Amino acid sequence: IETIMALESRITQEEIKKEPEKPIDREKTCPLLLRVFTTNSGRHHRVDEFARGNVPSSELQIYTWMDATLKELTSLVKEVYPEARKKGTHFSFAIVYPDLRGKMFKDIGSTISGRKGPDDSMTLQSQRFQIGDYLDIAITPPNRAPPLGPRMRPF
Repeated sequence: IETIMALESRITQEEIKKEPEKPIDREKTCPLLLRVFTTNSGRHHRVDEFARGNVPSSELQIYTWMDATLKELTSLVKEVYPEARKKGTHFSFAIVYPDLRGKMFKDIGSTISGRKGPDDSMTLQSQRFQIGDYLDIAITPPNRAPPLGPRMRPF
């Protein structure tokens, strides 16, 4: 029985991946409240800062839609933080979501102020963002390289 369930689950996942994003009519669709937490240290908040109902103090509330792109969200953050407007400022995005083990992080992409990049057109919807999840954005000024992530080791 377990083999059949795994097979069904795999097929469902493949079907989900093939399903194109449905366009959102922003005139007729109510926006969602996106709770965004930013740092200007180039590092994301620690996952324990979201534990037991707590959240970091750097909250930014944005009304947007599931088809919002990372570039669009970058522009909204830059409206609030003038220092993030400098060309070359790096924005690293992660979804913070609840899990049985507590809050979990999922890195979803990055943008660079004043430059085109491969993640610019990525949407919240395409990354399985759920209403109620948080967005954590690590902002790195242009004169400082973003910290090496676990996938980008110097050796």
